Amino acid sequence: MLAMLLCGDQSPARWRLPVGLCGLASEYNGRPIPSAPIMTDPIRLSKRLVELIHCSRREAELYIEGGWVSVDGQIVEEPQFKVGNEEILLHPDAVAAPVEPVTLLLHKPVGESLAQALQRLGPATRAESDHGPQHPLRRHFERITALLPLEPAASGLQVFSQQRGVLRKLGEEAGLLEQEFIAEVSGQPAEGGLQLLNHGLDYQGRPIPPCKVSWQSEHHLRFALKAPKDGQIEHMCRSVGLELLGLRRIRIGRLAMAKLPVGHWRYLGERERF
Repeated sequence: MLAMLLCGDQSPARWRLPVGLCGLASEYNGRPIPSAPIMTDPIRLSKRLVELIHCSRREAELYIEGGWVSVDGQIVEEPQFKVGNEEILLHPDAVAAPVEPVTLLLHKPVGESLAQALQRLGPATRAESDHGPQHPLRRHFERITALLPLEPAASGLQVFSQQRGVLRKLGEEAGLLEQEFIAEVSGQPAEGGLQLLNHGLDYQGRPIPPCKVSWQSEHHLRFALKAPKDGQIEHMCRSVGLELLGLRRIRIGRLAMAKLPVGHWRYLGERERF
């Protein structure tokens, strides 16, 4: 069987239809395509792509790493992947460009550790409502850093990033960003409890900076504060006679979690800022 490159008319599907032995296309981007040799020993996918479309080795690697190349219908992102007589297809919209770093926003479920939350990241758990231009690549889930990590008992907005600007903003400058939480509570607050929650409590031997706390409903408090420490909100609730039943982060800076489903993630948009 001959390995063949897609050329000619674009089909409605993601990949162009393969060209059969009858009527092989003779050009790709205005350049002749050589007849595909019958392969014997497997070679690197990047080398095979170079032979097929006469691009440079670096361009071939970028096409492959960008998720633009399929082998027998399966996307392969490793240039070193060995191929023989398989069908090699290049996406019609392929661009030979480096994979850009990304930031992922996850709605972390209650009770999951950071390591468990990280394992959730993958194509299968991408939110259906995320219609951004990116298509998930393996590199998007590698060498990614969790920022402003939530406690295991808390749920809500959890950020993972590879982008230098986001790493700085939510790392070195995290203390400048306001975070918003919804706390589910039970019990009757002490007299003047709401005022104390806003200003006047200590935690771990230090005064808690002024924050904004208000009742959202009969059993839910809204906290807006900067740089909260682990256990701080639970301590604040207990200090005024309330028991914390659940905690959910819904906003970091200007970025709200909105309707992101539990256990799902989306890409940070190009124009979104914390």
